[in-house]
Amino acid sequence: MNSNNPLSKHFRHPAIHYKLPSGGRYWPEGSLNLPLNGEIPIYPMTTRDEIVLRTPDALMNGAGIVDVIQSCCPNIVDAWQMPSIDVDAVLIAIRIASYGGEMEVETKCPKCEEEANYDIPLAPILDSIHAPDYTKEIKTGGVYIAFKPQAYFVATKINIVRFQEDQIIRTISNQDVTDEERKRIFDDQLERLVDLNMDMITESTAYIKTDNDEKVRDPGFIKEFYNNCETKIMKQVRAHLDTLRKASVIPEQNATCSSCDHNFKLAMEFDQASFFGTGS
Repeated sequence: MNSNNPLSKHFRHPAIHYKLPSGGRYWPEGSLNLPLNGEIPIYPMTTRDEIVLRTPDALMNGAGIVDVIQSCCPNIVDAWQMPSIDVDAVLIAIRIASYGGEMEVETKCPKCEEEANYDIPLAPILDSIHAPDYTKEIKTGGVYIAFKPQAYFVATKINIVRFQEDQIIRTISNQDVTDEERKRIFDDQLERLVDLNMDMITESTAYIKTDNDEKVRDPGFIKEFYNNCETKIMKQVRAHLDTLRKASVIPEQNATCSSCDHNFKLAMEFDQASFFGTGS
């Protein structure tokens, strides 16, 4: 940026300041410049940012989201490393900074089935987002296991694999595929699914503490443990991860049907492809 530009005083300025749900924890060193007050400035999007978010490939591989986050949140140095618990919150904050405090959501009334648009205030949603308690260890199978949020790049990798899975399922459904080829694809996909599941659980594990208080943090050792432990241990791990996931889900919002006055709960799903598609 040219500091001698006489127009520089008219450049965008921070619209809001926001304290991350993580409080800056779980960010690798050098990936976040956290101010002393814990609040990062959020800038409105530029025209370039909006164009980036309309590029399907950039959304699919996560590069577009990372680009826009780092553009609108200069204190975030490496958005690939941001913990997953901060992602939705930061995107909502950018939306507020860019388009204002309301978001129009189209949905159908569960009683009269009338479709309508509802203006949902985003500030209360942003205030309601809190990080789950990752300090609690679970004891199972003679070890103690502690957890952490996944990094954004891990979640993106999982989404890409799931997209590829959908493509494979469509391929298997093709009538022109032989039974032998269909079985081969299914076996390969099953192995990929198992490995993906183990990767996801491994990336969500901060450490495993042995009975002599040694904390094992090496992802390779942790994954090997999960591949060779008893089923009951994995059930406990999955149950705890599910509890952490539910604790970070954005709560449903109240809505009233304009046709029949029915009050109902509106689930907020922030699909990144459409979340920034309009300023309305």
